[in-house]
Amino acid sequence: MERYAEQQLLEWKNNPLRKPLLIMGARQVGKTWLMQEFGRKNFREVAFISFDSNENMRRAFAGGYDVQRLLLLLQAETGCTLDPQETLIIFDEVQECPQALTSLKYFCENAREYHIVAAGSLLGLQVHEGTGFPVGKVDMMHLYPMTFCEFLEAVGQEKLVRLLENRDWELVNVFATRLVELLKQYYFVGGMPEAVDTFARMQNFAAVRRVHLTLLDGYRRDFSKHAPAEIATRISMIWNSIPRQLSRENKKFICNEVAPGMRMRDVENALQWLVDAGLVHAVSRVTKAAFPPAAYRDRVFKLFFVDVGLLGAMADLQARTIVEGNAIFTEFKGALAEQFVQQQLRAVGERELFYWIARDSDCEIDFAFGCGASFVPVEVKAEINLQSKSLLTFCRKQDVPLALRTSLAPFRISNPPKGKDGGTFTLVDVPLYGIEQAYRVCEQMQEHS
Repeated sequence: MERYAEQQLLEWKNNPLRKPLLIMGARQVGKTWLMQEFGRKNFREVAFISFDSNENMRRAFAGGYDVQRLLLLLQAETGCTLDPQETLIIFDEVQECPQALTSLKYFCENAREYHIVAAGSLLGLQVHEGTGFPVGKVDMMHLYPMTFCEFLEAVGQEKLVRLLENRDWELVNVFATRLVELLKQYYFVGGMPEAVDTFARMQNFAAVRRVHLTLLDGYRRDFSKHAPAEIATRISMIWNSIPRQLSRENKKFICNEVAPGMRMRDVENALQWLVDAGLVHAVSRVTKAAFPPAAYRDRVFKLFFVDVGLLGAMADLQARTIVEGNAIFTEFKGALAEQFVQQQLRAVGERELFYWIARDSDCEIDFAFGCGASFVPVEVKAEINLQSKSLLTFCRKQDVPLALRTSLAPFRISNPPKGKDGGTFTLVDVPLYGIEQAYRVCEQMQEHS
């Protein structure tokens, strides 16, 4: 498999001002594989330590932060020479050894020439109570589930990926039928690396679903293992409510969907635990279509899963919907489409996403993000439906110069009228299977405006 995050790691390696790198992400998104694959390709040797299974090294780091002593211990444990330029030192599951996490500060200050990559589950790094985080002494990177294009690479569709990356929309349109078919497969499989690898090897949806259920069971076990006892039950209740929350037309998170009579103060600690663990992502509502969007957020939000495949498993979405054409888009279609778009935009840009809804009407913008100094609204359509009353009304009232609409329709650029006062705004239709290019499309449009 290919992970585009390898390019980020290579840029880190070649940066003369690099610090130890900390890769964060939810459990099972592929952090260990990524580090080892990067080391295999770019270094003569890899000194790998996993702190969840190495009691000796946990004791060693508990003995203090003398860097030379730690280097000798690492050399003895791994059998590597620890050449600063030729060895990649990996600290895996670093959340299991708080002292190892803290040691990154001292490696930064006293041995920055070494290439050190650490990884840990957000479940431990964010939630862990103990030794302080090495603020300012590490470079940081988030890893998310595999994107649609990474999925295409894994199933042997590299040529389609190149077309999408080059934004050659005329040729992309030629392969639209095939891309829609692959998109439906991704909706079911999702981007968890084990699920993608299983599908690429076996082409078997039942085997993929077994992977999903195993992952979900593991996450549920983590609730009881890692969460404070007083909120563990409510974490499970919130987790189980998300498919219901997203199945509604108005996908705003509602506490009463968690359990009748629940209020925000009853669930906020459990909710924050899930967000900190990287298992859910909150998209906040903004009260004003202005830049920067974060300045206008309020307490209302939508809640999404870490992965679209896991959402389908939670909702018991059957594989038969894949082979029945558009059935996947009529059963739970809005939830899948919004989850997919949120997941891709978050992974490729690491930008915060927002949404907007009018207080005095049913006008809603599914997502919005900042690009340059602009507020860019995004409307999500699950099929080839280009009726966009909410988006058009919003752009005309808010005087927005650029908007995106994503659906199964082909790429196109149009200039709808703003209204009675004349003038137009730019509306870019980006197909769902090309949504990873949304930020680049917006930047390109702004450059030519």
